[in-house]
Amino acid sequence: MAPLDGIEVLDFTTLLPGPLATLLLAEAGATVTKIERPGIGDEMRTYEPRLGTTSVNFAMLNRGKRSLAIDLKADDAHARLRPLLERADVLVEQFRPGVMARLGLGYEHVAEINPGIVYCSITGYGQDGARAGIAAHDLNYVAEAGLLDLVGGGDGEPVMPHALIADIGAGSYPAVMNVLLALLERDRTGAGRHLDVAMTDGVFTWMYWAYGNGLGAGRWPRRGAELLSGASPRYALYRTADGRHVAAAPIEERFWTALCDMLELPDALRDDARDPEATAAAVAERFARRSAAEWEERFAGADVCCSIVRTVEEATADPAFAARGLFDRVTGDGEGATMPALPVPVDPALLAPGARAAAPALGEDG
Repeated sequence: MAPLDGIEVLDFTTLLPGPLATLLLAEAGATVTKIERPGIGDEMRTYEPRLGTTSVNFAMLNRGKRSLAIDLKADDAHARLRPLLERADVLVEQFRPGVMARLGLGYEHVAEINPGIVYCSITGYGQDGARAGIAAHDLNYVAEAGLLDLVGGGDGEPVMPHALIADIGAGSYPAVMNVLLALLERDRTGAGRHLDVAMTDGVFTWMYWAYGNGLGAGRWPRRGAELLSGASPRYALYRTADGRHVAAAPIEERFWTALCDMLELPDALRDDARDPEATAAAVAERFARRSAAEWEERFAGADVCCSIVRTVEEATADPAFAARGLFDRVTGDGEGATMPALPVPVDPALLAPGARAAAPALGEDG
């Protein structure tokens, strides 16, 4: 049995944060039923590129779930939902604060029907506060929490993050963690609770060092001027002879010494605290002498904490990742079109069986 076999989840979410959270629950064995708008469904269904009859994005995020199409404003919506609400263990919603309550589906309403339900609300700014009702996306959340200001490009301007840090790292993952904690609590008390997952709040955890430096030592970080944001030769990107890049992160002295030996860096430049810019220039000049393939060969077996910056295509073709089973599971449109499922951070031993589970057609479980 998978860990969450027998756990029933109602998913009122769309797009990314909520659907990824409920995907993780489904992959661990929970039965997840998406509640979708009739005729339209989750907006993610319309996204490009396509996988057969559905969207690649939708297929990845909704693998193995069920779909029920209900107009939440219809007169019979509550009657149709009540049996599901009565037996659900978890409800996940992603509307702005107050929307579910206006639909008669707020936590207080649902808890009257099912006192043990774990009710998780995912929003950008939380259920209360000055920003609670503001519309925003991942880029806004990381901007307002200060994370976007930490890393600068060559021109000193902030750079666009190409990973959805707030949606996933401060939304989906905390939602799953808190749902599991609340289920454990319910095992002891029998009572459910309302979980308030605010993505902007969660971004602060990603900046633990900047937060600590500022509040603990009064040294607020400057863009591109700190150890982890580009100021140190020990944590930087260097161009190779063929225009690729090395990601060098030999922060600890033993790794730095090993890299200096590999690069034959002069003794006068090995103390990078003396003149960081001169040391970085010397390291860059040496990395520029060889191609990425040559450096990758030299890095093999050497403890220097250096890697070649790969494309996504190269990374997914890496046999080391394939050997770990990252791409073994499959998703699809239910009509025959398939692709590897989204790798999820769930231990393989805890995954539910179902290597070929597909995403649901809209309303197919109605």
